[in-house]
Amino acid sequence: MKGLFKSKPRTPSDLVRQTRDLFLYALGSISLPDSKRDEKMAELSRNIRDMKSILYGNSEAEPVAEACAQLTQEFFREDTLRLLITCLPKLNLETRKDATQVVANLQRQQVNSKLIASDYLEANLDLMDVLIQGFENTDMSLHYGAMFRECIRHQIVAKYVLESEHVKKFFDYIQLPNFDIAADAAATFKELLTRHKSTVAEFLTNNEDWFFADYNSKLLESSNYITRRQAIKLLGDILLDRSNSAVMTKYVSSRDNLRILMNLLRESSKSIQIEAFHVFKLFVANQNKPADIVNILVANRSKLLRLLADLKPDKEDERFEADKSQVLREIAALEPQDLA
Repeated sequence: MKGLFKSKPRTPSDLVRQTRDLFLYALGSISLPDSKRDEKMAELSRNIRDMKSILYGNSEAEPVAEACAQLTQEFFREDTLRLLITCLPKLNLETRKDATQVVANLQRQQVNSKLIASDYLEANLDLMDVLIQGFENTDMSLHYGAMFRECIRHQIVAKYVLESEHVKKFFDYIQLPNFDIAADAAATFKELLTRHKSTVAEFLTNNEDWFFADYNSKLLESSNYITRRQAIKLLGDILLDRSNSAVMTKYVSSRDNLRILMNLLRESSKSIQIEAFHVFKLFVANQNKPADIVNILVANRSKLLRLLADLKPDKEDERFEADKSQVLREIAALEPQDLA
């Protein structure tokens, strides 16, 4: 007789619903005696760990597609993501890590060939406002930062962030004194400016004046070596992307931009010099150089030829040497031009 009354196994949907109730309890929306608090918070931690096991699998089993789909559907059917984000500071460190991994995985889960996380976030874009504030909270920033970075995998979300005032905050977050938080912000900033080509090209075209003015003054001319090194590498990635060719042409027509690049070429750090060269060569290769750009290159010709002749990467690089030879020839052949 005993076997007839076995409790039904908990489905992934049940797990999400129970977790949602526990989030509401943790946030004070459902009241229970204080004596139950530790017990409920421990149950919440277990549930989040169980969700992670369903999505990632464990040492004994691979994830099951049907279970992942059920969990994902229930998770985004109601506001579970909002509750998780709001509740995160109340969780212990291990549970925060588990929760961050759950959110990351859910961004990639397809249900009937659809990324339902994208549809959910499109209807709840204000969650990005909450997540970005997390960069200012030392205890929470790496968790919120990782969630933010996963959410901008969706083009609609990246577009929202780029078109908001939030994008300007990254110029400050990248230079926060906490190295881990600054590095995390830099990784997110790079993702924002490189993943979705058409969205990035549109953003840069519409915002190039203020964006590159801030990029130059706050990042390329930063007193922090790591900031300068990351910024010149990312600038090369942006300008050398074919999607951004119109923006690149305008960037390399500016004497102020050329001055900054020439200063970076003189850095004591070889890695900054090498990355600066990859951007500097675009100024030289431009077939429609403005007269003031030509005249700056001519006025500094002997210094540039000397500096570039000595510039060599640590490992032999035939492509680099070919580019350098071309740049040296171009600079050597320049003639001064009359300014209009």
